[in-house]
Amino acid sequence: MSEGDVSKNVSPRESSAGETAEARPGLPLDFEGFYLGHQEFFHAFAEIHLGSRSTAEHVVHRVFLEILGGWGQLLRQDDLEEQALAVLHRCVSDRLRRDDRPAAFVINAPIAHNLRAVRDQLEISPSSCGLYEAILELPTRQFTVIALRYLLGYRTTQIARYMGLDTRTVDYHGRKGKERLRVRLGLPENPRKTKKEGHGQ
Repeated sequence: MSEGDVSKNVSPRESSAGETAEARPGLPLDFEGFYLGHQEFFHAFAEIHLGSRSTAEHVVHRVFLEILGGWGQLLRQDDLEEQALAVLHRCVSDRLRRDDRPAAFVINAPIAHNLRAVRDQLEISPSSCGLYEAILELPTRQFTVIALRYLLGYRTTQIARYMGLDTRTVDYHGRKGKERLRVRLGLPENPRKTKKEGHGQ
């Protein structure tokens, strides 16, 4: 199946805010279920990083094309969710690098407000720079948990469902991600007992 053929099958329709894209007929049923269950989350994830719904739709379209292209092989693996998120992570990061956005983009983008939650959790002063770049450099699982929990405000149970992980594993990657950010930004270790991870079950 060519990319042109795939484009006819998976294409987010242009819509106003609040509407969701729909899968086109002709897709494998299991892929269609995956698409319908993940496309809203994928678009929210991409949009908060890229700052534009239209850019997010373009990137997510590419993500689903790539997932569909390797769908048969992905189904034979035990980490379908992780593999799909790795594609999303890579495509969003590639677009940010291509547009040379991270350094200045986050100042006025929607993500700027959400970064305050990460700063609060890590006790980073507002004057600290490089936080977003450091988040982009996290390993895929840590990046995804940090982004979903602090940038999109998802609960631990939601994150676990999207990532195909146990809630305790989600909390583990959240802790590891926060620690990696602390080290990457050269921050002192917090002597106080850290707050309980998660935003409710």
